[in-house]
Amino acid sequence: MKVLLVNGSPHKQGNTFIALSEAAKMLNELGIETEIVHIGQKPMRGCIACNKCKENMDGRCVFNDDICNEISAKYAEADGFIFGSPVYYGQPNGALLSLMQRSFYSNGAAAAYKPAACVAVCRRGGATAAFQTMNIMLQMCNMPLVTSQYWNIAYGRAQGEAALDVEGMQTMRTMARNMAWMLKKFHNEETTDLPTKEEPWQPMHFIRPE
Repeated sequence: MKVLLVNGSPHKQGNTFIALSEAAKMLNELGIETEIVHIGQKPMRGCIACNKCKENMDGRCVFNDDICNEISAKYAEADGFIFGSPVYYGQPNGALLSLMQRSFYSNGAAAAYKPAACVAVCRRGGATAAFQTMNIMLQMCNMPLVTSQYWNIAYGRAQGEAALDVEGMQTMRTMARNMAWMLKKFHNEETTDLPTKEEPWQPMHFIRPE
């Protein structure tokens, strides 16, 4: 089984990548293959509601000058998904939103009924709004949501700071355990009745000067 993780940050190895990597590492330990793809820094077209993808019925957006179709083509071979984004003004990165909107509209059938989760990474606020915005699309595409011990959020501003968010990293690992458990259940593999909670809760607060 394989989980596709989409890094929706313009920074290839920034804090969003750290959060996704923590989840990927746990999935690998549980026997799940992973692939992290980066949307890059090139312009991402928005959907123009031309409906050409529906007319062509080929699972592809009619625009083929960005990375959308390349990532969308990976949906068929994936068994689960994690979409990660930094928070911009309380919202996900616009490029990631465009990617998700276009790929789900043109190729949503390849993702339907496969477990999925979203991850939001922020300096301070707006993460829950960004998290909910991404989840709305998954729910409209018949994709079972993978939850965790908290909302799938990690905190950090400067590159690498998310790794210092002890609770955030634990949230990523718990999400990954739940993802692996759900995948194994869906694929009728022998597993425990419920995911085991192997770590004590590690709450963390953020009160410190710059």
